[in-house]
Amino acid sequence: MEPDQGHPIKVVVLRTGLSPHVIRVWEKRYGAVEPMRTPTNRRRYTDADIERLLLLQRATRIGRSIGQIAHLPTETLRNLVREDEEASLPSAPQPVSRSEPLPTQSYLDGCLDAVQQLDSFALEVVLMRARVALSQPAFIEQLIVPLMESIGDLFHDGSLRIMHEHMASAVVRSFLWSLKSSAEQSTYAPILIVATPVGQWHEIGALMVASTASAEGWDITYLGANLPAQEIAAAVQQQSAKVVALSLVYPADDPRIRQELVALRRYVGPEVKLLIGGSGSAGYQDVLEDIDAVCLDDIAQLRPHLSTLRQQPRS
Repeated sequence: MEPDQGHPIKVVVLRTGLSPHVIRVWEKRYGAVEPMRTPTNRRRYTDADIERLLLLQRATRIGRSIGQIAHLPTETLRNLVREDEEASLPSAPQPVSRSEPLPTQSYLDGCLDAVQQLDSFALEVVLMRARVALSQPAFIEQLIVPLMESIGDLFHDGSLRIMHEHMASAVVRSFLWSLKSSAEQSTYAPILIVATPVGQWHEIGALMVASTASAEGWDITYLGANLPAQEIAAAVQQQSAKVVALSLVYPADDPRIRQELVALRRYVGPEVKLLIGGSGSAGYQDVLEDIDAVCLDDIAQLRPHLSTLRQQPRS
């Protein structure tokens, strides 16, 4: 099929029920499909692409992770979906409507639509509704994380502008701060220092850490973004904290970060636990090992680490 004979994305949306945002994210991040391009660089999808997207949609609604199935051959994917759907029938009292999106996907689509329209009020409304419907871990891990990742992907794809990203970040930042501030804390709650080191200006990840830890019963001292190692260490000393969590996003190859991380370990000593996460943390894996820091691949790994640390005796 020639590119000019393929289906435009509007047709794919109509046939699959997936939003344009989800289709682009599945394509760009997971390689789910590889649409053809017209001479003017517009996407064109084949019937086979549409079938794959339908199969992936059905698989994710059953509970499969898109990251685990996106690269499966179509025939393997078709068999997997059939087996999963057959296995789910006995336990399902009513058939699942294939046209009805999962709640989290519906909220994600609503958030992305609001961002695209540059409508901060609508974004706040969707976030508030999602927070009521979802537990705090699900709200952060299943909505906020994919929302910010999708916004980043769409920005780099040219579908969103800087103004969209800044508006969304401002709303999400304010919302996460309110979650952190509203959590009840015990007088005896362990203290967690949360910040980003010098050169790291993206603080959404740090705020997600602060909100998550606050909900888990930790007393949070949030220092914000772009903080020198000696200032983080001074906060550790003043608060008598035993745990520091840092978020690393961009850039992922800054030599200053390496120096700051080494300096931080030297300042706080070996008894303070360092938790390092964020999309840029993988670029510093060697230095994280050298300073005996825990590298968190995603926010979902934070809660079990915090639970383990809370069970350790306090000195």
